[in-house]
Amino acid sequence: MNTGFFNVLSNIPETGTRARAGVIRTEHSLVETPVFMPVGTAGTVKAILQKDLLELGFNLILGNSYHLFLRPGTDVIENAGGLHRFINWSKGLLTDSGGFQIFSLAGIRKINEDGVEFSSHLNGEKHFFTPEKVIDIQRSIGSDIMMPLDECLPYPVGKSDVKKSLALTHSWEQRCRMRFNETKEYYGKKQFLFSINQGSVFKDFRKESIDALNGLDFDGNAIGGLAVGEENEAMYEIVEYCTGLMATEKPRYLMGVGTPVDLLECIDRGVDMFDCVMPTRNARHGRIFTTYGEINIRNSRYRYDNNSPDPECKTYTSDNFSLSYLRHLFISNEILGAQLLTIHNLGFYAKLMRDVRSSIINGNFLEYKSSFLEKYNSNKKT
Repeated sequence: MNTGFFNVLSNIPETGTRARAGVIRTEHSLVETPVFMPVGTAGTVKAILQKDLLELGFNLILGNSYHLFLRPGTDVIENAGGLHRFINWSKGLLTDSGGFQIFSLAGIRKINEDGVEFSSHLNGEKHFFTPEKVIDIQRSIGSDIMMPLDECLPYPVGKSDVKKSLALTHSWEQRCRMRFNETKEYYGKKQFLFSINQGSVFKDFRKESIDALNGLDFDGNAIGGLAVGEENEAMYEIVEYCTGLMATEKPRYLMGVGTPVDLLECIDRGVDMFDCVMPTRNARHGRIFTTYGEINIRNSRYRYDNNSPDPECKTYTSDNFSLSYLRHLFISNEILGAQLLTIHNLGFYAKLMRDVRSSIINGNFLEYKSSFLEKYNSNKKT
């Protein structure tokens, strides 16, 4: 099926899984799915150069409207000709609405039907985000894919609170859609707008949310409000329920997830897009993703280990630097350690997505998933 923006490959022979391979087309890049997006919160994916992201094969990264609005500010971004030019990134950009960051500021924000008042975490200055302003900010940023303002609830949460929150979220997303339709791109490049369904772990509310948002005809659809403390099995159950209701001809995006295991489980259940800070954040804390699980490079067992981090996942780090040397960098607090581990971890995620996509196209995803998980979960290093 081909909608111009998203094309699902039609020759997928495997049954027993919802895993699918596709292509997202923006004016900046062609993105093969399933895709993992590195998080570049404030206009940079931490501890890695843009050229290294390209070399690893990434052509869609994420930015955060809340952080970019506060610093450097939309005036600076507009003066540069948009975020692509400002950060010297020629490929795709997705921006979230900033809603998750705002709602995490529980003690310094106020919510009403019009929007959210919050205090900047930088200097305490008060700001007010309406659904319309969130769209205007993302128009100014010039991202290829934009997200609407929604309310992300904590876990656990009562059904009465979810019901009230859904009404607000649906109203805000409808206003975002209207604002998007009545405004134009700043920089001559087409932008797309996704929906975000909510409902916590309650299937009846998830259905209500998906049904309400389907009628607004967004370009893609996201699942929000998961990976906020619920058990993994509960998340997988809700993901599978949601993808069974979401439009098949549009990309499905699971926000803020996750571990390599989570990616495979949710791809199996029909998700096309992911983002998470885990590979980069864990790298800065000395943790390396490998074929046989995560390792903590600070562990003394690696002091004399001259092996590479992961011979089965070749990256610049794996080809050139030993575990012993990487441990030395972290013990010495050398910045290069965080940079090299970031390259490796993102390389691991990029290879995982390539291998998954290939297995889907070849009709052996379930076999690949089983083999990967057997290695990753057995003989785990520390």
